[in-house]
Amino acid sequence: MKARPFSSVLVANRGEIALRVIEEARQREFTAIAVHSSADADMPFVRAADLSVCIGPAPAAQSYLNIEAILDAARRTGAEAIHPGYGFLSENAAFARAVLEAGLVWIGPPPDAIEAMGDKAKAKTLMIEAGVPTLPGWQGEDQSEGQLKARADEIGYPLLIKAVAGGGGRGMRVVRSADGFEDALVSARREAKSAFGDQTVLLEKYVERGRHVEVQVFADTHGHTIHLGERDCSAQRRRQKVIEEAPSPSVDEALRQRMGEAAVAAAKAVGYVGAGTVEFLLDESGAFYFLEMNTRLQVEHPVTESVVGLNLVQLQFDVAAGAPLPREQGDIEFHGHAIEARLYAEDPSNGFAPQSGPIALFEPRTPYDDRVDAGVETGDVIGTDYDPMVAKFISWGQTREEAIDRLRASLMVRPLLGVKTNRDFLLRLLDSEAFRTGKICVADLDQWSEAGSGPFAAAEPPDMALALAALLMARAPGEAIRAHSVRTFGLDLELNGQGSPVLVTQAGPDTVEVTAGEQSWQAEYLGGEGALIDWRLDGIAQSTQGVRLADGGWWLALGDQIVTVREASPWGPDAEADPSKITAPVSGTVVAVNVKPGQAVKAGDVLAVMEAMKMEMRLTAEADGVVSEVHASEASQAASGTILIELDLQTQD
Repeated sequence: MKARPFSSVLVANRGEIALRVIEEARQREFTAIAVHSSADADMPFVRAADLSVCIGPAPAAQSYLNIEAILDAARRTGAEAIHPGYGFLSENAAFARAVLEAGLVWIGPPPDAIEAMGDKAKAKTLMIEAGVPTLPGWQGEDQSEGQLKARADEIGYPLLIKAVAGGGGRGMRVVRSADGFEDALVSARREAKSAFGDQTVLLEKYVERGRHVEVQVFADTHGHTIHLGERDCSAQRRRQKVIEEAPSPSVDEALRQRMGEAAVAAAKAVGYVGAGTVEFLLDESGAFYFLEMNTRLQVEHPVTESVVGLNLVQLQFDVAAGAPLPREQGDIEFHGHAIEARLYAEDPSNGFAPQSGPIALFEPRTPYDDRVDAGVETGDVIGTDYDPMVAKFISWGQTREEAIDRLRASLMVRPLLGVKTNRDFLLRLLDSEAFRTGKICVADLDQWSEAGSGPFAAAEPPDMALALAALLMARAPGEAIRAHSVRTFGLDLELNGQGSPVLVTQAGPDTVEVTAGEQSWQAEYLGGEGALIDWRLDGIAQSTQGVRLADGGWWLALGDQIVTVREASPWGPDAEADPSKITAPVSGTVVAVNVKPGQAVKAGDVLAVMEAMKMEMRLTAEADGVVSEVHASEASQAASGTILIELDLQTQD
């Protein structure tokens, strides 16, 4: 793969990584070119580019995965190089070859290296030959269910079914007993087929208390390959990373050296060039095993940048232009500790269901020291067509404890209001004993989720939200009263959707007494600018960030919780869900329909499966009955609330 200088870069991606690469390109005085779908026309990464081209409608298959449209945009804009970011086509060998065949510089590894590591079965064979430790398992061409089941029984349980194509935790299922193998295989294959177009799987022994530790590698075109230390990504849910840090609290200098040497050997085995990550599973004994290699820049690369003092995007530019690595292995030093949290538009209280809508407040570039890489800001709209990650919060400290505390503070001062996110969940996770002590393992979050414990335990919203909301509503246009009059009135409020009636005595336009049950508060409005509300609660002055909803309610960031408070609908709460109608819980794709009209079903049967933003949701019957209508089909799109299946419920005698 020939490297050469260039002066313009097209970024074949979207969101925060596209914005990051575009800004780095402009720092070099390169012409920065964005491509975007029609849904992203007004997003920050497009606004930041020198040139931009719409390459198709919202669905990724018609835009960000459309190789010909991207290459056409490169030709039309005079782009000399293409940076793929991560996700989408970043690990697509055919795309890399097409870029090179078009005479452009590919800011990534050779297509052959992508191909070698993209097939997990072949990659594992290569690693065994290169002397890199691997997990016991099986990978083979015979993909019949009987063969896979027989091999699984030989390996023993628990084991992991893993798609050989792609990555990011998709197409993976943990099987804990022989009885669960068939269902897990069907589910893993379906997800792998949907995500990667390939349902081939391999089997591996599953390590119960394993940690995910990955090593950043970098190679140039002059035969030099180095590693930049490890990152710990053990805080995961459903095989998706949530928090990452460098260095790992479980790795000492001797282990770091062994893992680094293994990662370099893995990269050299495929003739690697550029930035890549070799992922390992670390068990409690200190043994580590190759998982996969991500042949691209990782989402969590900023924590490595923070501890080694290198800009990895700029280093990618240099290597792609033919420059040698600026440091040798012995020159790499690690300073302090860095930690990153991923902010997702999702509802942790509802199975992390993806969320969408307009952002009423999010100012990631506020003047604080800590870094935030964000793809959205106030006024932007979060849709359902792409991954729900909207920002990365990165903090550095001299110690791990300092880095965690700084990250916590950064999340607190930059709330995203208007769309539900996982911010409050992240704060609880950072405060958990398992994370604070550095003992969290890959399986912990999923186990806590099942038990409703740890950061998944329901948190009671702060009562002060009722006092502040009542104060703000009393001051709303048309509601304020004369300074010397007094009135008492009731408000039927909903705090995070739960009814909370209050009694309000308003002694002036800026002062109220609020009573809820046996509690009461004195609240006084002191002023405010923009989203900042200055107020006094029972004599204590404080500031809160908040935005008003279209219906007159409020989104409020109160301490470590973001809450919504609104007046209850005069028609009362929504009626309970109709069990005779199976509806789409979010907007997304119907990936499976398991029933036909006339078919009898039992409560708990999985009637359909939906996918939205990398999450698979099973839609089950809540009562016995017979299918009367099926309105959905496999691969069809469905908006949130759409009726997919109707049942004639079985009456009880």
